[in-house]
Amino acid sequence: MSAPTKHRSAEEIGRTALGPRPFPELGEQRAAADMETVDTTLANGLRVIAVRRSSVPMVEVRLRIPFGDPASSSVGSTHSARAEVLANTILTGTATRSRVDVDTELALVGGELDAVVDPERLAFSGNALMSGFDTVLDVLRDVLTGATYPAGEVERERARLVERIRLARSQPNVIAREALQRHLYGDHPFAKEMPEADEVAAVSQEDVRALHSTAVLPRGSVIVVVGDMEPDAAVRAVEGALGGWTGEGTAVTLSPLPVVQGGDVVLVHRPGAVQSQIRLAGRGLVRTDERYPAMQLANLVYGGFFSSRLVENIREDKGYTYSARSHSEFTPGGATLLVDADTASEVTAAALLETRYELGRMGLVPPSESEVDTARRYAIGSLLTATSSQGGLASFLMNLAGLGLDIEWFTGHPRRLAAVTVEQVAAVALEFFAPTAFTGVLVGDADLLAPQLRALGGVTLP
Repeated sequence: MSAPTKHRSAEEIGRTALGPRPFPELGEQRAAADMETVDTTLANGLRVIAVRRSSVPMVEVRLRIPFGDPASSSVGSTHSARAEVLANTILTGTATRSRVDVDTELALVGGELDAVVDPERLAFSGNALMSGFDTVLDVLRDVLTGATYPAGEVERERARLVERIRLARSQPNVIAREALQRHLYGDHPFAKEMPEADEVAAVSQEDVRALHSTAVLPRGSVIVVVGDMEPDAAVRAVEGALGGWTGEGTAVTLSPLPVVQGGDVVLVHRPGAVQSQIRLAGRGLVRTDERYPAMQLANLVYGGFFSSRLVENIREDKGYTYSARSHSEFTPGGATLLVDADTASEVTAAALLETRYELGRMGLVPPSESEVDTARRYAIGSLLTATSSQGGLASFLMNLAGLGLDIEWFTGHPRRLAAVTVEQVAAVALEFFAPTAFTGVLVGDADLLAPQLRALGGVTLP
């Protein structure tokens, strides 16, 4: 009978007779490789970005249609309700295809096609084997030009949406997000990321069809194709399928948001809550700003990845939270720097104190060369990893296109990150990470939190 296998612990594996086992040297990070691309605009106003990537015999398709409210600038509009129902039913039938037909045809070519909407855009995401590219485009053409929104499908999806919205609004993260959006942007349509359940319940088949005819427009929209094919051939295929998609006017983009101003954090009372959601926001930088690469690295050092100062402080050292992070959000006409942390009620005030402390320390104790270099490697590596697949690259390029950027920004960004100096990061940190530059909301039980938050200061109590 053989002796049982002895398993070594992680500590044993990491050591040798001479001491700790040394880590291998990090390899040199490679910039994004040159790619064959075509970026053009069809006669109907649809912008086409085609990229050849031959990693697998697949094709990824992304379509972005600006979908702002064409009739109102008020958060009280029912546009978001109609848009949600449209996005959930646009693939459920056309004059020539039923919902089953759409699903079956895509499945036969190893493909899929989905639609989602937010205050800024209606987006389609699809993929298939290369042999099924024409099928995906033809289904997309059919729903863009001939979606019928069958009454039964509208009724069914509308009921599902109502239930999902009611459930979502009971979730702490949703409560915090909506409170933050209202605090930052007031009645701007961007603040209304989710419609009210009763608004959705009132949407009719006629409402959805009318919205389609006035808002699903090619001019101002962009389609991205990434796959194992010549870019010129991809453009010809898109033009053949979607060149006949027409409509009057241009797809509606949202107006710029107001600039975020620093100020008190607003406490939002959630009776009986045992956890609190801290959500801070400050002014960010758009990707075209020459200081953006330095801002990106400063954000990483502060709270943008696991080795950041904020995570080390309130998670690893003090155990106030399991999840803390900071990140940039690119908004119509600008950018916002967000800080998120969820904490137990009894340590909420202390976590807010330490979060502000780390913001102040960014300017007064600037990131070291080692911190900046680690953040730089992470930024370049994560960019290349996120765009290494066809789908990841297609989604990233679609998001860039929505910000008015092209593939040249993507291929040049690793070089811009590599050129950032410690001094540039320090200058950005001093200007943008001051605690007084931030405002936000804190969702929790005010009866428990108010005494400590009042003593801490900088918090508006209910």
